[in-house]
Amino acid sequence: MKKIWKNNLYKEIFLIILSFILGALFVFVLYNRTNNYHIIKNDTHVYEKTSLKPAIDKIYDAVVFIEGYIGGDLSNRGTGFVYKTDDSNGYIVTNEHVIEDCTEIKVMFSNDQEASAEVLGKDSYLDLAILKVPKKYVLQVASLSTSEKTNLGDTIFTVGSPVGKNYRGSVTSGILSGKDRLVSTSVSDSSQDDWVMKVLQVDASINPGNSGGPLLNVNGEVIGICSLKLVDDDVEGMGFAIPIEYAKGYMDDLEKGKTLKRPVLGISMSNIDDTSKLMRNNIDVNNKLKEGVVVLKTKENIPLKKGDIITKINNNDTKDIAYLKYELYKHNPGDTIKVTYYRNNHKKISKIKLKGEK
Repeated sequence: MKKIWKNNLYKEIFLIILSFILGALFVFVLYNRTNNYHIIKNDTHVYEKTSLKPAIDKIYDAVVFIEGYIGGDLSNRGTGFVYKTDDSNGYIVTNEHVIEDCTEIKVMFSNDQEASAEVLGKDSYLDLAILKVPKKYVLQVASLSTSEKTNLGDTIFTVGSPVGKNYRGSVTSGILSGKDRLVSTSVSDSSQDDWVMKVLQVDASINPGNSGGPLLNVNGEVIGICSLKLVDDDVEGMGFAIPIEYAKGYMDDLEKGKTLKRPVLGISMSNIDDTSKLMRNNIDVNNKLKEGVVVLKTKENIPLKKGDIITKINNNDTKDIAYLKYELYKHNPGDTIKVTYYRNNHKKISKIKLKGEK
């Protein structure tokens, strides 16, 4: 009996020690999974749960404040970030609208050093621009990832310059609220929405001056480029960013100064609800359709005629000019597309070979 009692005691001691070890391992794993950040302040150990500081450290010095001048006068302000370097230069990506029409661009780094930047390439539809600065100014290079690996509800953050220079380097955080959002926007000084952007939706604060700054995941990797904010008295916390994988598809060409060639359908057009424009062109839309694009004039030898109402390109809806361009610009000059349209209330489908811009 005494021998059996000793064996049971040893087993209990062993189980207690094992439980302690397993409990310690569980706490260690949980600590690392939640990205707790260990801080020492005045010899006091502080554990801040889910701090973004390690991620911020990976991007902060790559972010720059941008000022654009026209005729010596400050015109535009925004943000950008260094995405690569070579032996001589650093390369910065930002929004096209940040440097639009500017004749001089100045870039300020996180250490307060300023450099003049050269615009290598830009595109108003993509809302992207590539700048070049001497490499000696570059403090850090951003790490680019992809938004495809980020899920709804994942933590995201931004680094930017809301309102201007005084608040440059501001960090805001939130979650990824939506993916593949289609947002209509105007290009340059257009008075109407003439382009659709497929963007990421976030609830992190994006204010004037944040444009062109990075949208990042919890690893400090760039997943998007901040570009838009929905402004309305009834709306709060709806910002949008260009997915970085979409931008990367064009950055090399812009860096090389290439002009992006887009296809044309060979028509002048109007939205179906622009009644004044239709009247000026002597077009009476006698149709129950509420959405679509009306042909005002054909410029090429194509099946379309004045008064036709285009409703689809390759089975995708073209409810207005912005959506038509969005579908059209997915293709290249020389491609053949299928166009669905109505003529005298009769549905028609034609194939059209696209030409390039002249």
